[in-house]
Amino acid sequence: MVLKTREFDAFQFLETEEGIEEFMIAAFETGDAAFIAKSLGVVAKARNMSRLAREVGMSRSALYRALSGEGNPEFATIAKVMHALGLEMTVMPVNGRKAA
Repeated sequence: MVLKTREFDAFQFLETEEGIEEFMIAAFETGDAAFIAKSLGVVAKARNMSRLAREVGMSRSALYRALSGEGNPEFATIAKVMHALGLEMTVMPVNGRKAA
């Protein structure tokens, strides 16, 4: 008997606002811009990519590409997507350091 598997897709498990918040906090903690963009894509997929694309003024396919983790989306795109998802970025000192 052959075991059939499917690729894991986290969007199926992002059912609560708290879950989405924790998912994105973990993504930002990596400091990896591509991973953060891809994680935003996962949240966008969980929240309805088509609706989000309309809100940020992009085509659905362009938004998928931007948030694939392989593209290099502009900061403005990331900011618009986060706002449309009801998320915001905040500034905090790293490990207690003061900003220069």
